[in-house]
Amino acid sequence: MAGKTTPITEGIGNEGIGKAGSTVKEGIISSLKGINEIEAEIVSLVRNTVSNAMKATGEAATEGLIVTRDIVKGTIQATEEVGTGLILSTKSVAKGVVMGISDIGGDVTNVASQTVKGAVKGAAEVGADVALVARRAVDGVIEATKEVGGNVEEVAQVAVNGAIETAGTIGNTALRAVKDMLVGVVEGVKEVANAALPKPRQTEPSAAQAKSRKGK
Repeated sequence: MAGKTTPITEGIGNEGIGKAGSTVKEGIISSLKGINEIEAEIVSLVRNTVSNAMKATGEAATEGLIVTRDIVKGTIQATEEVGTGLILSTKSVAKGVVMGISDIGGDVTNVASQTVKGAVKGAAEVGADVALVARRAVDGVIEATKEVGGNVEEVAQVAVNGAIETAGTIGNTALRAVKDMLVGVVEGVKEVANAALPKPRQTEPSAAQAKSRKGK
Protein backbone atom coordinates (compact mmCIF):
# COMPACT_ATOMS: atom_id res chain seq x y z
CA MET A 1 0.00 0.00 0.00
CA ALA A 2 2.93 2.31 0.63
CA GLY A 3 3.49 4.86 -2.07
CA LYS A 4 0.01 4.40 -3.59
CA THR A 5 -1.48 7.64 -4.85
CA THR A 6 -5.11 8.67 -4.51
CA PRO A 7 -6.87 11.11 -6.85
CA ILE A 8 -6.21 13.82 -4.23
CA THR A 9 -2.50 13.17 -3.76
CA GLU A 10 -1.77 12.23 -7.35
CA GLY A 11 0.30 14.89 -9.03
CA ILE A 12 1.31 16.56 -5.74
CA GLY A 13 5.06 16.18 -5.56
CA ASN A 14 7.48 17.76 -3.13
CA GLU A 15 7.14 20.99 -5.02
CA GLY A 16 3.37 21.10 -4.42
CA ILE A 17 3.75 20.39 -0.72
CA GLY A 18 6.46 23.06 -0.44
CA LYS A 19 4.20 25.54 -2.19
CA ALA A 20 1.30 24.74 0.14
CA GLY A 21 3.57 25.30 3.14
CA SER A 22 4.72 28.64 1.74
CA THR A 23 1.14 29.72 1.04
CA VAL A 24 0.04 28.97 4.60
CA LYS A 25 3.17 30.61 6.03
CA GLU A 26 2.57 33.82 4.04
CA GLY A 27 -1.11 33.83 5.00
CA ILE A 28 -0.30 33.46 8.69
CA ILE A 29 2.37 36.17 8.54
CA SER A 30 -0.02 38.65 6.93
CA SER A 31 -2.76 37.74 9.44
CA LEU A 32 -0.39 38.22 12.39
CA LYS A 33 0.79 41.53 10.94
CA GLY A 34 -2.86 42.54 10.74
CA ILE A 35 -3.44 41.49 14.37
CA ASN A 36 -0.40 43.52 15.49
CA GLU A 37 -1.71 46.57 13.63
CA ILE A 38 -5.16 46.17 15.22
CA GLU A 39 -3.63 45.79 18.68
CA ALA A 40 -1.50 48.91 18.17
CA GLU A 41 -4.61 50.82 17.06
CA ILE A 42 -6.53 49.72 20.18
CA VAL A 43 -3.63 50.78 22.44
CA SER A 44 -3.51 54.17 20.75
CA LEU A 45 -7.31 54.63 20.86
CA VAL A 46 -7.55 53.75 24.56
CA ARG A 47 -4.46 55.76 25.52
CA ASN A 48 -5.75 58.91 23.82
CA THR A 49 -9.28 58.44 25.17
CA VAL A 50 -8.05 58.08 28.77
CA SER A 51 -5.59 60.95 28.46
CA ASN A 52 -8.16 63.31 26.91
CA ALA A 53 -10.88 62.38 29.42
CA MET A 54 -8.50 63.02 32.31
CA LYS A 55 -7.32 66.36 30.89
CA ALA A 56 -10.96 67.43 30.53
CA THR A 57 -11.83 66.66 34.17
CA GLY A 58 -8.47 67.55 35.70
CA GLU A 59 -8.96 64.90 38.39
CA ALA A 60 -6.56 62.05 37.76
CA ALA A 61 -7.26 59.99 40.89
CA THR A 62 -10.97 59.19 41.23
CA GLU A 63 -11.87 60.05 37.64
CA GLY A 64 -9.12 57.75 36.39
CA LEU A 65 -10.76 54.77 38.05
CA ILE A 66 -14.20 55.70 36.67
CA VAL A 67 -12.83 56.08 33.14
CA THR A 68 -10.97 52.77 33.49
CA ARG A 69 -14.18 51.02 34.55
CA ASP A 70 -16.08 52.55 31.63
CA ILE A 71 -13.42 51.55 29.11
CA VAL A 72 -13.29 47.95 30.31
CA LYS A 73 -17.11 47.85 30.16
CA GLY A 74 -17.04 49.33 26.65
CA THR A 75 -14.52 46.70 25.53
CA ILE A 76 -16.69 43.87 26.84
CA GLN A 77 -19.81 45.30 25.18
CA ALA A 78 -17.94 45.68 21.88
CA THR A 79 -16.70 42.08 21.93
CA GLU A 80 -20.19 40.85 22.89
CA GLU A 81 -21.65 42.58 19.83
CA VAL A 82 -18.97 41.24 17.50
CA GLY A 83 -19.08 37.84 19.19
CA THR A 84 -15.32 37.46 19.60
CA GLY A 85 -12.11 39.24 20.49
CA LEU A 86 -12.24 39.81 24.26
CA ILE A 87 -9.11 37.77 24.97
CA LEU A 88 -7.29 39.36 22.02
CA SER A 89 -8.24 42.94 22.87
CA THR A 90 -7.81 42.79 26.68
CA LYS A 91 -4.03 43.19 26.61
CA SER A 92 -4.18 46.20 24.27
CA VAL A 93 -6.92 47.87 26.30
CA ALA A 94 -5.08 47.32 29.61
CA LYS A 95 -1.88 48.66 28.06
CA GLY A 96 -3.64 51.72 26.65
CA VAL A 97 -5.30 52.55 29.98
CA VAL A 98 -2.02 52.49 31.91
CA MET A 99 -0.20 54.53 29.26
CA GLY A 100 -3.02 57.09 29.13
CA ILE A 101 -2.99 57.50 32.92
CA SER A 102 0.81 57.81 32.85
CA ASP A 103 0.57 60.56 30.21
CA ILE A 104 -1.33 62.81 32.63
CA GLY A 105 0.73 61.88 35.69
CA GLY A 106 -1.88 59.62 37.31
CA ASP A 107 -1.34 56.68 39.67
CA VAL A 108 -0.27 53.88 37.33
CA THR A 109 -0.17 51.20 40.05
CA ASN A 110 -3.71 51.81 41.27
CA VAL A 111 -5.14 51.97 37.74
CA ALA A 112 -3.28 48.79 36.73
CA SER A 113 -4.95 46.94 39.60
CA GLN A 114 -8.42 48.33 38.77
CA THR A 115 -8.02 47.51 35.06
CA VAL A 116 -7.15 43.87 35.75
CA LYS A 117 -9.99 43.54 38.27
CA GLY A 118 -12.47 45.00 35.79
CA ALA A 119 -11.29 42.69 33.00
CA VAL A 120 -11.59 39.57 35.18
CA LYS A 121 -15.04 40.53 36.45
CA GLY A 122 -16.23 41.42 32.95
CA ALA A 123 -14.91 38.15 31.52
CA ALA A 124 -16.91 36.19 34.10
CA GLU A 125 -20.07 38.18 33.34
CA VAL A 126 -19.96 37.35 29.62
CA GLY A 127 -18.80 33.75 30.09
CA ALA A 128 -15.31 34.28 28.63
CA ASP A 129 -12.18 32.42 29.77
CA VAL A 130 -11.46 34.29 33.02
CA ALA A 131 -7.91 32.93 33.41
CA LEU A 132 -6.86 33.87 29.86
CA VAL A 133 -8.39 37.33 30.14
CA ALA A 134 -6.60 37.80 33.49
CA ARG A 135 -3.27 36.82 31.93
CA ARG A 136 -3.72 39.14 28.96
CA ALA A 137 -4.69 42.05 31.23
CA VAL A 138 -1.69 41.46 33.51
CA ASP A 139 0.63 41.23 30.48
CA GLY A 140 -0.81 44.49 29.14
CA VAL A 141 -0.30 46.50 32.33
CA ILE A 142 3.23 45.12 32.81
CA GLU A 143 4.17 45.93 29.21
CA ALA A 144 2.81 49.47 29.54
CA THR A 145 4.61 50.04 32.85
CA LYS A 146 7.91 48.98 31.26
CA GLU A 147 7.36 51.40 28.37
CA VAL A 148 6.53 54.37 30.61
CA GLY A 149 9.40 53.61 33.01
CA GLY A 150 7.23 52.74 36.03
CA ASN A 151 7.86 50.29 38.85
CA VAL A 152 7.28 47.01 37.00
CA GLU A 153 7.68 44.76 40.06
CA GLU A 154 5.13 46.72 42.07
CA VAL A 155 2.64 46.82 39.20
CA ALA A 156 3.05 43.09 38.52
CA GLN A 157 2.39 42.38 42.20
CA VAL A 158 -0.79 44.47 42.46
CA ALA A 159 -2.08 43.30 39.07
CA VAL A 160 -1.68 39.61 39.95
CA ASN A 161 -3.17 40.16 43.42
CA GLY A 162 -6.09 42.08 41.89
CA ALA A 163 -6.79 39.27 39.40
CA ILE A 164 -6.68 36.60 42.14
CA GLU A 165 -8.80 38.67 44.51
CA THR A 166 -11.51 39.22 41.87
CA ALA A 167 -11.41 35.59 40.74
CA GLY A 168 -12.03 34.61 44.37
CA THR A 169 -15.34 36.51 44.29
CA ILE A 170 -16.40 34.55 41.19
CA GLY A 171 -15.80 31.06 42.58
CA ASN A 172 -13.25 28.38 43.42
CA THR A 173 -12.90 27.14 39.83
CA ALA A 174 -12.10 30.66 38.55
CA LEU A 175 -9.74 31.23 41.47
CA ARG A 176 -7.77 28.04 40.77
CA ALA A 177 -7.63 28.74 37.02
CA VAL A 178 -6.37 32.31 37.51
CA LYS A 179 -3.79 31.25 40.10
CA ASP A 180 -2.50 28.51 37.76
CA MET A 181 -2.39 30.94 34.83
CA LEU A 182 -0.53 33.66 36.75
CA VAL A 183 1.85 31.46 38.73
CA GLY A 184 5.39 32.71 38.32
CA VAL A 185 4.49 36.08 36.72
CA VAL A 186 5.76 38.18 39.64
CA GLU A 187 8.84 35.98 40.13
CA GLY A 188 9.53 36.19 36.39
CA VAL A 189 9.39 39.98 36.50
CA LYS A 190 11.76 40.01 39.50
CA GLU A 191 14.23 37.74 37.71
CA VAL A 192 14.24 39.97 34.62
CA ALA A 193 14.65 43.09 36.79
CA ASN A 194 17.51 41.53 38.75
CA ALA A 195 19.20 40.31 35.57
CA ALA A 196 19.14 43.88 34.24
CA LEU A 197 20.91 45.25 37.32
CA PRO A 198 24.71 45.42 37.27
CA LYS A 199 26.27 42.69 39.40
CA PRO A 200 28.42 43.93 42.33
CA ARG A 201 32.09 43.59 41.54
CA GLN A 202 34.01 41.21 43.72
CA THR A 203 37.09 42.93 45.06
CA GLU A 204 40.38 41.12 45.06
CA PRO A 205 41.70 40.35 48.57
CA SER A 206 44.63 42.52 49.54
CA ALA A 207 48.08 40.95 49.96
CA ALA A 208 47.77 41.25 53.77
CA GLN A 209 44.37 39.50 53.76
CA ALA A 210 45.64 36.71 51.53
CA LYS A 211 48.64 36.22 53.83
CA SER A 212 46.48 36.08 56.98
CA ARG A 213 44.16 33.49 55.33
CA LYS A 214 47.12 31.27 54.51
CA GLY A 215 48.37 31.56 58.07
CA LYS A 216 45.03 30.24 59.47
